[in-house]
Amino acid sequence: MGFSMQPYGIQSMLKEGHKHLSGLDEAVVKNIDACKQLSTITRTSLGPNGMNKMVINHLDKLFVTNDAATIVNELEVQHPAAKILVLAGKAQQEEIGDGANLTISFAGELLQNAEELIRMGLHPSEIISGYNKGINKTIELLEDLVEKGSENMDVRNKEEVITRMKAAVASKQFGQEDILCPLVADACIQVCPKNPANFNVDNVRVAKLLGGGLYNSTVVRGMVLKNAAVGSIQRIEKAKVAVFAGGVDTSATETKGTVLIHSADQLENYAKTEEAKVEELIRGVVESGAKVIVSGAAVGEMALHFCERYKLMVLKISSKFELRRFCRTTGAVAMLKLCHPNPDDLGYVDSVSVEEIGGVRVTVVKNEEGGNSVSTVVLRGSTDSILDDLERAVDDGVNTYKAMCKDSRMVPGGAATEIELARKVKEFGLKETGLDQYAIAKFAESFEMVPKTLAENAGLNAMEIISSLYAEHANGNYKVGIDLEEGVWKDVSALNIWDLYITKFFALKFAADAACTVLRVDQIIMAKPAGGPRREQPAGNDED
Repeated sequence: MGFSMQPYGIQSMLKEGHKHLSGLDEAVVKNIDACKQLSTITRTSLGPNGMNKMVINHLDKLFVTNDAATIVNELEVQHPAAKILVLAGKAQQEEIGDGANLTISFAGELLQNAEELIRMGLHPSEIISGYNKGINKTIELLEDLVEKGSENMDVRNKEEVITRMKAAVASKQFGQEDILCPLVADACIQVCPKNPANFNVDNVRVAKLLGGGLYNSTVVRGMVLKNAAVGSIQRIEKAKVAVFAGGVDTSATETKGTVLIHSADQLENYAKTEEAKVEELIRGVVESGAKVIVSGAAVGEMALHFCERYKLMVLKISSKFELRRFCRTTGAVAMLKLCHPNPDDLGYVDSVSVEEIGGVRVTVVKNEEGGNSVSTVVLRGSTDSILDDLERAVDDGVNTYKAMCKDSRMVPGGAATEIELARKVKEFGLKETGLDQYAIAKFAESFEMVPKTLAENAGLNAMEIISSLYAEHANGNYKVGIDLEEGVWKDVSALNIWDLYITKFFALKFAADAACTVLRVDQIIMAKPAGGPRREQPAGNDED
């Protein structure tokens, strides 16, 4: 190989097969472009009138939703810069559980505006410095918009809970929020511990049953199991419960190993002793006062026979998570194998009954009295996709409840907050000197994305609405936002549309951080991907 073939420059340093993009046009603008594409996807789903996306993931599962967190999770974004926005959205989902869409869309808008500034000749570092000043000012201003008296709310007051939850639920299921919010509020208040800060999202369960309509949905104090009881006893009230994690079966008798049997009598005796052993164990359970047996695995034929004879109700819960929740609801201790239970290990239920809902037999475990810690929202709908989407709305509601337990301050919804921020940050920018002010002005302009998008998704004239909002806010009515039903500006406090302060706070903060992170990149260097054929990711388990 001649000397002329020697690679030079960056080629000589990296392995062959790498990609290297650098400079404004190659790296920065391409990155911004990818992020813009992503935020175009999410932004049309922003707010109550947001459109749904149909995403089919690599396992051929269909998602029809406008929940940005679900959409970006299933898209499996490849582009490294767009991934940063996805991570910001995920962080918001982890932290608050709502507002992922605002995070991603706002970050995309910031980047799009940054691109215009770059084309004007500003250096990314100047933009970043301006954006940082902008977000700091924003956080300062956001404090001033908090509704007076909203910080000392009673998390057990249904009205106040619904007020704060409405916006989050409406953005997923517009028009259904008046049915859904009371359900979610009830479910949350029921399981709210003495100290609300310890509220556990996992204690509000969702049971999705096909058939009926949303108006058939209910809240059950306790659990709804998706299967019927095993034996013939279908209903029991005020009973003690024994929980066996290892299953109720003959394997409980300790006769594993090889037995040499010489005659028929011996065989008969052997079978009898096994039978007697099982019977004795079941009798032990009955004597301890239990009337319900819950098994975490298979229920043997013989064991079932004796349970029937002693009038025990038998439930089978195969998922170990469900079993754990069941123990939490009833206060039972799960025993590892069939044995004589301690009276202290037994749990208590008010009623266990098998009911038929929409042709599906389910077991409803109610526990009204004790330190009831699980409640279930039973959702009804006509298709799986609708049910999944309802579940996401409930999830958002529950997460919002958790957030309001930590910080219950609220700010005006319906884009009122965003317009006010845009106005105030613009004013702040004019006072700044240097090139920062251009970046701050663009930062302020980015807030217009929210009212603009809300208006566009509702099919309204966006420019007209934004200018009338600005006019109203200039007169000092900072609570004026968009009334999407009538398509005009209104005082949102009269309409009772509020957003949680903490949701906005994190969404804007994460968005600004993500945008600055993308702008800080000026080179992308990708090594050659590791060899071997591309293997698909293994199928993920359903979370439960």
